[in-house]
Amino acid sequence: MSYGVSAALQAAVFQQLSGDAQVRTLSGGAIYDAVPSGVLPQTYVTLGPEEVREASDRSGSGAVHRFTVSVVSEAAGFGAAKTVAGAVCDALEGAALDLDRGHLVGLWFERASARRTGTGGAIRQIDLRFRARVEDD
Repeated sequence: MSYGVSAALQAAVFQQLSGDAQVRTLSGGAIYDAVPSGVLPQTYVTLGPEEVREASDRSGSGAVHRFTVSVVSEAAGFGAAKTVAGAVCDALEGAALDLDRGHLVGLWFERASARRTGTGGAIRQIDLRFRARVEDD
């Protein structure tokens, strides 16, 4: 197994989301690899945790990455957050990402969870989990 493709996959996911017109429009361009300090926009998208498992075979070194993309919103109700989350799924599911190292075999949506967070449940957060199969060249 190699964790070496992880940074390349993360960069490609970030680029895909940043370059998608629908995600960019719905999030107001607030797409973060690391959430900045200070005042945040009402709705934003951020890359989250990742788990990686070995998936090498006779053809070479590989791994399965399970990663989370979160949509966070202070808008009333879950409607706005769900619309952005749908656009994130559309942008990533089955995308042919170009990696700086290795290559992507496939990218699939696995699951989502929606919850209220923050004081009094004022913040809505939808965590989208994706599975990516990569091979290291």
